[in-house]
Amino acid sequence: MEKSKAMQLVLENGMIFHGQSFGYESPRAGEVVFSTAMVGYPESLTDPSYSGQILVVTYPLIGNYGVPQTGMENGLSIFYESEIIHVNGLVISDYSFEYSHWNANKSLSDWLKENKVPAICGVDTRELTKVIREYGSMKGKLVFPDMPNIDFVDPNKENLVAKVSCNEVIRYGNGSKKIVLVDCGVKHNIIRCFLKRDVTVIRVPWNYDFSTLDYDGLFISNGPGDPEYCEATIDHLRDAIHGEKPIFGICLGNQLLSLAGGASTYKLKYGHRSHNQPVRMVGTNRCFVTSQNHGFAVNNETLGNDWEPLFINLNDGTNEGVRHKTKPFFSTQFHPEASSGPTDTEFLFDEFLNLIDK
Repeated sequence: MEKSKAMQLVLENGMIFHGQSFGYESPRAGEVVFSTAMVGYPESLTDPSYSGQILVVTYPLIGNYGVPQTGMENGLSIFYESEIIHVNGLVISDYSFEYSHWNANKSLSDWLKENKVPAICGVDTRELTKVIREYGSMKGKLVFPDMPNIDFVDPNKENLVAKVSCNEVIRYGNGSKKIVLVDCGVKHNIIRCFLKRDVTVIRVPWNYDFSTLDYDGLFISNGPGDPEYCEATIDHLRDAIHGEKPIFGICLGNQLLSLAGGASTYKLKYGHRSHNQPVRMVGTNRCFVTSQNHGFAVNNETLGNDWEPLFINLNDGTNEGVRHKTKPFFSTQFHPEASSGPTDTEFLFDEFLNLIDK
């Protein structure tokens, strides 16, 4: 094992977890959350929905397959979910200093250092996860004993979506159907799923007035933080739901569509971040295993008369999607495009596009 510098994860409740650094050697603060996914750390670290958070990975061995090579296709990263790492820090149990994979071109450690992201290994992540499950997601900081201390920060008290959204209109593809994609922190695989279905995607910033554009369907992406900060997006969606053009939302998009429809949202105790969240389609016995990454949820009790739950989480009964009772609007709290994770529900992209033909 390579010689590493001593490092600490300090939680706001006073608990301290000791370990060794294997990333960038600089202190960093954020919200400490955990994911139970066994694989997919390159995708998770580049998921904009993790912006402002220190990610705890519960699977014990991380880094054994390195990270994939960089590359672009159709203006999108081929193997990552965005162009940069979005987490504020990474916490794991055992780090594999040796890696092997046909597509790997560097170690996880080197990649983290290049992107100036601190990381700690040697932590009892089972104990840490039990603490988070009991007390909820909390503020934390990664610090070094021989460096100046830093303050805790709460990323949920700022508009994280404005930080991760694009700043200009971007077009992808040249299909017959035009989809406006409101970028609240979109994962690249969502755009890939549209492109492989021969769709023209018009990606716009989170606060863009898309009513001025010519389009066939509207999509609202995933993204980080408290959805109530996205007031501009919600206002534009309120106007859109007066029309008839199909609307589809994923993750944060589910919350924003619900808020536009008059519902409310709330913060979950420790969120859903995994590849194995079971959901049931309301009114059926159809169940699916889904990939998820969110800390807020829609309050089913606040849905208006025109809306109803579409999916329900089988673990805790929380909302996993909504639909309009008469208009072609629906959304999911989970990720049908996964990456990484199961693709059981990717058919929902086809259902959305089919609504355009009706």
